[in-house]
Amino acid sequence: MIGIIDYGMGNLYSVSKALERLDYPYIISGDPNELKQARGLILPGVGSFKDAMHILRETGLSDFIRTAADSGTPLLGICLGMQLLFEESEENGLTAGLKLLRGRVVRIPEAGANGERYKVPHMGWNRLKFHHASPLLDHVEEGHVYFVHSYYVVTDDSKAVLASSTYNVEVPAVVGKENIFGTQFHPEKSGEVGMKILQNYVAIVEGKGNG
Repeated sequence: MIGIIDYGMGNLYSVSKALERLDYPYIISGDPNELKQARGLILPGVGSFKDAMHILRETGLSDFIRTAADSGTPLLGICLGMQLLFEESEENGLTAGLKLLRGRVVRIPEAGANGERYKVPHMGWNRLKFHHASPLLDHVEEGHVYFVHSYYVVTDDSKAVLASSTYNVEVPAVVGKENIFGTQFHPEKSGEVGMKILQNYVAIVEGKGNG
């Protein structure tokens, strides 16, 4: 069973429907005691990094997520949920994150190197470029996936960036280190490519992945 973490800022419906399509059991809960029963966790997210971290701290979910991750429980962050895995974000003032991965979340620049303009937030389909093998990306094609975001991760841990996409800057699109994973895009809205990534995550939770 996968626990979808409900802290009031996640796209719970589309994520749960994707798991239903994969015929995999899940619970949606903001109660750490209920979530402890899950074999893996998904941290969705839409909205402000600062607001999300405030809620996670106030509800005790931040401590629960860190403890679960440290114990080896598979964790997948989606969109804002991926950004929350990192050390800090510049959105609405510097805010500390969950600090499970190294890096800072910064705003996508609207001006390109040659003076061209980029719309922010970035909304649309962009192609993945793979950098490192991972069970999360087994048998996944470098296809197009759906992004909705104004911020992206900057990290010096290049091994943790499994795949990237380009929108004015190089955007870490899939990250992973040991049992911790994240996608900047919405896999549940990204067609066959996204569903295969979610299917691979289910396999990781079940201990059937290659890593």
